[in-house]
Amino acid sequence: MPTDPTSADPARARAWPAPAEVWPQPVLDLLATGGDRPVFADGDRIVTAAEMSALVRRVAAGLRAAGVGPGTGLALRLGVTPEAFAATVAAFAVGARVSGVRPGLTPAQQAHLLGSAPGPLVDDARLAQLVDTGDDGRPLVAAGRPGDVARIIWTSGSTGNPKGCAQTYAAMSAAWSPYPDRWPPAIADLAPRLDRYLVFGSLSSQVMLEYGILALTAGGTLVAARPPGFPGMITRHRATASVITVGKLHQLVQAQRADPTDLSSLRALVVSGSPLTPSRLAEALDVLGPVVFHGYGQTETGMITMVTPAEMLANPTALASVGRPPAVTDLSIRDAHGRPAAEGELFVRTPAQATAYWADPAETADVFTDGWVRTRDLARLDDDGYLHLLGRARDVVIVNANLVHAGPIERVLAADPDVAEAYVVGRPDDATGEAVHAYVVPAAGRTPDVARLRARVAQALGEAATPKTIQPIDRVPLAPSGKPDKRALTSTGPHG
Repeated sequence: MPTDPTSADPARARAWPAPAEVWPQPVLDLLATGGDRPVFADGDRIVTAAEMSALVRRVAAGLRAAGVGPGTGLALRLGVTPEAFAATVAAFAVGARVSGVRPGLTPAQQAHLLGSAPGPLVDDARLAQLVDTGDDGRPLVAAGRPGDVARIIWTSGSTGNPKGCAQTYAAMSAAWSPYPDRWPPAIADLAPRLDRYLVFGSLSSQVMLEYGILALTAGGTLVAARPPGFPGMITRHRATASVITVGKLHQLVQAQRADPTDLSSLRALVVSGSPLTPSRLAEALDVLGPVVFHGYGQTETGMITMVTPAEMLANPTALASVGRPPAVTDLSIRDAHGRPAAEGELFVRTPAQATAYWADPAETADVFTDGWVRTRDLARLDDDGYLHLLGRARDVVIVNANLVHAGPIERVLAADPDVAEAYVVGRPDDATGEAVHAYVVPAAGRTPDVARLRARVAQALGEAATPKTIQPIDRVPLAPSGKPDKRALTSTGPHG
């Protein structure tokens, strides 16, 4: 499918119909009518739909009693438990503006997040109190107002502080997960495989929750990974599906080659984060079988494209792509002047996309333009409609599916008295998909302390941003333009 020149015209942008019901009403209905069907497994504990519905009702009653309702900010800092899932659904059910506090943030980043989107915090201790609340007997009907912000999904924080992608109740209500009649072909292929879907990390994760709701809609069960880690958690829980990063996928493939374990229950691995090369995809399909789904999306947009195992095994072109977009998703490829192009920067429109960055009008204006989301990724579409990623229009490294921006790392390194200049590049990494590598020009008469530099970055920006290597260089190579040539640094490789 070649680029449609008219798709770049905001005046001709798609107008999606208003949703018939407000999120999370389909989930409330599924739980209320599910009876003894298991929906959440945590070790030996099995929670049925009826029990989960009762949990949601009690937490919702407690939230309402505390004054939480439509438009109220609410932060969730919770693990992966049946109660945490109930709290997530209940927070949406009462119409709150839900902000998830994910693991791994520095104290400063966490303070920034909680201060930027004020509201009461629900942690494990507070959740235990809410669960003990009695059912108030009120009908549990989704109370969110379509134009209100339903959730703030925070980015990795590699720019120093996380950015919050604000998604409205109207957008969440337009999502495909709880509606089988909306499932794109790739999702319709994936859904039946989610019989025992592993949940780990945080239910505030956009991907974890999205595929969790898909699993429940398809009749599956959410399974808490205790403890997480591939391949053990697949065999331990007889899991049929999971989300996996590029680095973890490579490690799993290598582990299966060296010491195979029983993965016969596995039917789907949804790969997210860094782009995956065709050779790595082919190897994964060969070793693991036809279970790998390669997806592409962003926090701002949700899923943009996906390619199924069957497509990749049948078509080498598909293997080299990130898949095709659903019919409801618009893609526009533009040159540096915003004109339609065969290759260029990718702009996207999805029904469930965010509308802004929370409390950041400047960044909002740069990324959310006339109903489109600027991905800052370079791409092209082939004649069969498959999307091929060509690189990035932004200077980032994707570490374990987290965007790590080079600029803030360079500024932290250059602030050290032993460093005159600092440059950061990314390289493929078997463990993390990509890894951060830094080059520093020493200040006159100084010898940079690599361990101290790494510690400075970790303290300021978090572990994901910490360079794997830091190499002193006499001077940075220059491009013909006279600007630093990071591509030349990338090609030299680390030497220390």
